[in-house]
Amino acid sequence: PRSILQWNVGSHRDISHESLSLFRLLEPKIEILVLGTGDKVERLHPATLKQMRECGIAVEVQDTANACATFNFLMNERRVVAAGLIPP
Repeated sequence: PRSILQWNVGSHRDISHESLSLFRLLEPKIEILVLGTGDKVERLHPATLKQMRECGIAVEVQDTANACATFNFLMNERRVVAAGLIPP
């Protein structure tokens, strides 16, 4: 279902396996997580991304403006998608 939840992350440095646990708990299970890391694309720790893939969730990391556009595009395609967005 369409929901808005507060994600307690202030910067890309706060994104971890623990902070992404919220997205692993959502029902229905999401296929794709779009992460917006602010003004620019920031690299996330490879182990964090690997853990999400092992849970069956693809992760797309972009700057927040492009992450919003990608999220909207995927929603229009009726994909089961979530977005974690850090304001620019």
